[in-house]
Amino acid sequence: MPSITSLSFFSTVNYASATSPSLPLFPFPRHTCKSKVSCKVGDHNQNPKGNRRDVLIGLGGGLGAAASFTYNPFATADPVVTDHTNCGDPNLPAGAKPTKCCPPNSNTVTDFVLPSNQPLRIRQPAHALSDDNINKYKEAIKLMKALPDDDPRSFLQQGKIHCAYCHDSYYEEGCPDKKIQVHFSCIFAPFHRWYLYFYERILGSLIGDPTFALPFWNWDHPDGMEIPAIFADRRSPLYNPLRNANHQPPTLLDLDWNKNDVDTSGDVEKNLKKVHKFIYQVKRPTCFFGRSFVTAGSLESLHNTLHSWSGDRTQPNGEDMGSFYSSGRDPLFYGHHSNVDRLWTVWKSFGREDLNNRDYLESSFLFYNENKNLVRVKTKDCLDTLKLGYEYQPVEVPWKDAKSSATTSKAQRMAKPFTTTKALDLPLILFEEPVSTVVKRPQKSRSQKEKDLKEETLVFDIQFNKRGDVKFDVLIDWEGNPKIANPKNREFAGSFVNVNHADSSRDTNVKYAIGITELLEDLEADDDDSIVVTLVPRYGRWVIIKDITINFEECENKK
Repeated sequence: MPSITSLSFFSTVNYASATSPSLPLFPFPRHTCKSKVSCKVGDHNQNPKGNRRDVLIGLGGGLGAAASFTYNPFATADPVVTDHTNCGDPNLPAGAKPTKCCPPNSNTVTDFVLPSNQPLRIRQPAHALSDDNINKYKEAIKLMKALPDDDPRSFLQQGKIHCAYCHDSYYEEGCPDKKIQVHFSCIFAPFHRWYLYFYERILGSLIGDPTFALPFWNWDHPDGMEIPAIFADRRSPLYNPLRNANHQPPTLLDLDWNKNDVDTSGDVEKNLKKVHKFIYQVKRPTCFFGRSFVTAGSLESLHNTLHSWSGDRTQPNGEDMGSFYSSGRDPLFYGHHSNVDRLWTVWKSFGREDLNNRDYLESSFLFYNENKNLVRVKTKDCLDTLKLGYEYQPVEVPWKDAKSSATTSKAQRMAKPFTTTKALDLPLILFEEPVSTVVKRPQKSRSQKEKDLKEETLVFDIQFNKRGDVKFDVLIDWEGNPKIANPKNREFAGSFVNVNHADSSRDTNVKYAIGITELLEDLEADDDDSIVVTLVPRYGRWVIIKDITINFEECENKK
């Protein structure tokens, strides 16, 4: 067990002496009052039937208000079903221009049926597109931008889809007080897959080419670690001026980007090692996708940094890519998410399995298709890309074997004095300085069979306000200055990243889970009674760490 004498410890937090101007006093709830709200689930014709969900609501405070109603994020939930008759104003971040995100009205919603005998569409890396495919893409976007604004296929309306589902415009069917949010949720990946599916088919129909396929920004490969040239041409309809001026080609992407640091070109090795940790090293579906509607998976966490890195820092909220309400306005968004979708496919190629619980599989979304018909789709129907009529051109995945190296050996760590095993008093506020705590492991030295069945998972219960960008890193058994740690170090376990997506007086409660079975083996810490967990704030508002635990359930595939 490493020494932690050099790291900052907090056992209490004096709120009255807090100096941050953005944090009011008494950030924690001082009392709770729970009541049940019964929602009814309706069929597609709006005929309510049966109990939809019982959600506990607590009267509590937080970073944004002295008292407000917030949903208990750990209550059980049923599938998310979008109510096409109930779409309101979005919850926009401060400084955003007023905008409406709901699609044009339609009195008819039909269940989507996959078209038969559709030609296969091959999505290719954007940096390697042929001139012919580049010209087709430009023409398709040009025609989409030329459509009337009230056409649901128009570029304007397509961009608003992300705003509607990510900024609380839509309500759940049968639940007039429950808004839909696809981020920090297991439905993050399937929602965006369907989103791209219809966007791609609309573009193909506009140029009369059913084989048209979206390119993907291959940012997980060294050859694709810069904004692809097709999006950087100022004369092209694929160009957007609202991007970070310091991150234009040939600047390399930094997947470990800290917006408070001086901008430099990215590090290929560090990028590959981070993808290895967030994709290849994650074996359980609930750690990859998210366990429920309140937990972000590793795929979403990795994706968040690309948004913040790409957005224009001269804009109030990093518009366009840097804020979820506006990111759909940038063609780069669809190239980014095409790669996110591809990584889901690559992850499954390693023998991994999709989530199989009903809440996930039966969740549904609404999209206009290429014929301007409003259709309802379900997660369970998008798990196989070949059935959707597309696949990804195979490319190398150099991050698969990009393991990080340990900073110190176990012998070196054990040779140093361990001064205390006291855990921090929780909750605590994470603000400017790293904090460390000892976390007891409920079981050690498990057999390989036990490890294959259940992932040892480090779980954080977090409270924060989602209106601001937030990032903190998680280290395990780290020695030395934690501020210099990065994904090249084996002790680097993960990063929590939030992209600004609301102007909310309410705090958000989420869980952040990291599978650590393989990491502990790499650190030769599998037989340790406890681990030292270090949290390193990188940027953003104060975050409340309400609890830190280890369990063997958070990353299981519950039915």
